[in-house]
Amino acid sequence: MGYSTVANKPVIALLGPTASGKTAASLALASRYPIEIISMDSALVYRGMDIGTAKPSEALRQEIPHHLIDIVEPWELYSAASFVQDTVVAVDDILARGKVPLLVGGTVLYYKALADGLNQIPATDPIKKIELDARFDTLGYAAMKAELDRVDPVWGAQIALNDRQRLLRGLAVYEQTGKPISSYHREAKREKPPFDLLPFAQVVEPRSVLHQRIAERFQQMLDDGFLQEVETLLAHPNISRDSNAMRAVGYRQAIAYLHGEDDYASFVEKGIAATRQLAKRQLTWLRSMPEVEGHLTNESLISAMSAAIESTL
Repeated sequence: MGYSTVANKPVIALLGPTASGKTAASLALASRYPIEIISMDSALVYRGMDIGTAKPSEALRQEIPHHLIDIVEPWELYSAASFVQDTVVAVDDILARGKVPLLVGGTVLYYKALADGLNQIPATDPIKKIELDARFDTLGYAAMKAELDRVDPVWGAQIALNDRQRLLRGLAVYEQTGKPISSYHREAKREKPPFDLLPFAQVVEPRSVLHQRIAERFQQMLDDGFLQEVETLLAHPNISRDSNAMRAVGYRQAIAYLHGEDDYASFVEKGIAATRQLAKRQLTWLRSMPEVEGHLTNESLISAMSAAIESTL
């Protein structure tokens, strides 16, 4: 993957756990500066997934330009490599028009792909993907995971339970090259995008405040028609509960409820709990990244980011 030079100043990024107030902070900044927002959220890329992802409204996106939202269908795959490529193009475009790019989101995997670069790992052959999907459907997760653990135990230990996509990716690389994907991660030279990042984070303390926001937002999603949105998605012939997009937090729990596997109260409880777990993972990642400048108050965050933006103008 080759990059053209697009920026001689750092690109500012706003990270933070879900429901921490990133959107409000970014909109406050956009009211002061000629900002265009680049979404750094792995769920916002999918069309039709609006309510359950707290996607910015069409009206807001017309007022303040947003990039990398509604760019793929829910049955299509979108990788960190795709995100990096699309972000480089977006940054180039925004700077060429004299505007300020602002990365906003909580998908730390995407941020790290930008900050640390990407490994040059062979792409999965389409025929191999079809073959592996068929084997998975026949043999199931446990048998395929055992196969992966045999050929690449390091990669096998890193994937989450029922993460079909990464499981099959590991098997595909091994079967195509005879080499474990974990060895590529160790050895491959990383190619970084042609700009540095200046990351800030919205941190919410005490944790109980964040938990309350998460519960309130989940209830608001339900009031806004989240379950109807999931029903509409599942009615599409190309979408099933195994689709990568349908594994997003909230959607998994909604599908289980719609399939009669949980009662309504359990669904709501599990949806909120899963969102809290996501926020916990995001905070753990942020604490492991000393380069990220965290702020406890919205005022402090906006002040610091305003100074950073002005330094790039």
